[in-house]
Amino acid sequence: MDWIDYRQFPPSSGGFSQLFFDYMYDFNEVRRFFPYNFRENRSYESIIPLLEKRSYDRASLCSILREQNTAFGSSAQTFDNIALLEKPTTFAVVTGQQVGLFGGPLYTIFKTITAIKFAEKLKAKFPTHDFVPVFWIEGEDHDFAEMNNVSVLDGESKPVKIEYLPGGEMPERNLGPVGELLFDGSLDQTFAHFETCIQKTDFTEAVVKAIKEHYAGGKTFNQAFVGWMNALFGDYGLVFLTPNHPQVKRLLSPIFVKEVSEFPKTTQIVIAQSAELEEHYHAQIKPKSLNLFMFHKGGRYLIQPREGEKDFSLKGTRHFIQPDEMLRIASETPELLSANVVLRPITQDALLPTIAYVAGPSEIAYHAQLKPVYEYFDVIQPIVYPRASATFVEERLLRAMEKYGLDLLEFLDDVDAVSAKVVEQISSVKLESIFGNATSTIHAALNELKFGLKEIDPTLIASLENVLSRIDGNINVLKEKSVAAQKRRNETAVRQIERAANGLLPNGTLQERELSVLYFMNKYGMDVVKWMSGELDISAFKHQLLQL
Repeated sequence: MDWIDYRQFPPSSGGFSQLFFDYMYDFNEVRRFFPYNFRENRSYESIIPLLEKRSYDRASLCSILREQNTAFGSSAQTFDNIALLEKPTTFAVVTGQQVGLFGGPLYTIFKTITAIKFAEKLKAKFPTHDFVPVFWIEGEDHDFAEMNNVSVLDGESKPVKIEYLPGGEMPERNLGPVGELLFDGSLDQTFAHFETCIQKTDFTEAVVKAIKEHYAGGKTFNQAFVGWMNALFGDYGLVFLTPNHPQVKRLLSPIFVKEVSEFPKTTQIVIAQSAELEEHYHAQIKPKSLNLFMFHKGGRYLIQPREGEKDFSLKGTRHFIQPDEMLRIASETPELLSANVVLRPITQDALLPTIAYVAGPSEIAYHAQLKPVYEYFDVIQPIVYPRASATFVEERLLRAMEKYGLDLLEFLDDVDAVSAKVVEQISSVKLESIFGNATSTIHAALNELKFGLKEIDPTLIASLENVLSRIDGNINVLKEKSVAAQKRRNETAVRQIERAANGLLPNGTLQERELSVLYFMNKYGMDVVKWMSGELDISAFKHQLLQL
């Protein structure tokens, strides 16, 4: 097993900000933006008494959880954990994600594994308390394009997007909460494409059968997603919670009322915090005047104050709402409302006795802007615990990397440079050396010429430098053509590098952000998630390279 410090990743890899680096490795730099340091035992010792003293409506919460998890077909272990949540000495380790097709990208799996294992770790550290993993289903999100697709590698190790298109085409209108959308017959085309693309193995039939049990016509995105996640994690007691539920919204009504009655106070708080943050870092969240959406005629629309008016409108519609009506909705029919990125964590931690939230790099950045918002709503901000991160290195990819002395960071930085390096290694003609020597010789000769020209007429130096620039340009063009020709002569090696690049970094990004777990299940069997759970180290706080 190998590890990569996140700070080693080149800027071109994306996804890792300076704020994330400091949060992981230099917490004192960001301490003022977060209430707790996830690495320090005293953080957990401090938050536990606060959670114990806080009054949560655990009876109503657990009633809702039983209802929802019964509908989802969750396991007996899940209901045991729900029963534990009724006790004031039980706390939630929460993570969450959108309801992506077939479970979404790998990082959803990694977040879930981290939450489960961290709950177990906390129980070992604090045996008089209990800790329950909870998955917050972000099914209210209306961004269909983010949830209707996932990628796998085909038989040639090329990334292929598998997508679900209702009615066979991408919808143009706002479809409302994606979690409530029903799959139609177009799902057959999705499966046909998936089965055509993947390499046939001894496990293909079982994998396709398993996923089809959950993703089927007439089921919602929420039902399919949770059913599949239960198939993967049912033995671990994972509790699922969807906020799109009348009783949940009833419990959240006081937050909605405060947001409406005192707007734009929340936004002003976020803007002030963001201004301080932006002295050193990038602010991830862009708050809205009112941090709520509203469900209307099947869609989910941002509520915004009308410029020059005293009422509200739903963005992109001609629907207007008077302030007193808006307040009445928040109070009497809160099920019509939905939190945006600012209020979503607040609603989550107002409902749940959350000791820790398992977050990806972007979510960690969100929380840096939310500390005063938690204080404003009088909600305990949890410890933000980084999810595990990994790249799986298949045996054939490992052989190619070892053969040519390559590592993942080189692929992240410049795949073309990796190909050129390998071709240079195996070729009898060393182009880097030849062109390097030629350039040095030409530069040396022209530098000698510079001294003579300077004596004759100093204005000639500019002409000489123009000549040198043109020569360098022509040499680089010739070098590029030579490298391309050399690659053509070493096509097998170049193909190996391309396959390795696609396997390690599909579409030029980390596996965990792109590939579905189905790709690995198809190649290595249905138990691959259990293997992942055993291999992922949630306390390393580095990117893992795991050999398959």
